[in-house]
Amino acid sequence: MFSCALCEEEIVIVSKLCPRCRNIKHLISVYTRDRIYEVLDSVLKRTEDKQNNKIDFEIKKEKENLENKINTRSKTSLK
Repeated sequence: MFSCALCEEEIVIVSKLCPRCRNIKHLISVYTRDRIYEVLDSVLKRTEDKQNNKIDFEIKKEKENLENKINTRSKTSLK
């Protein structure tokens, strides 16, 4: 028995790839390897400025959630 050549997590007996990684290989054959890399880079990788934007967005969201909780508590205590 061997591990999948791509994910190295699944055990494979007959082939080199597990079913999920085989699907990735199929996508590469359909869309070309370069296109798959391009999509992975543009979707899954974030540049530093995008990372900072995401951090700022999450902080803003957290502040808004906290303000909503405070406002809700204030309204219920006034009743």
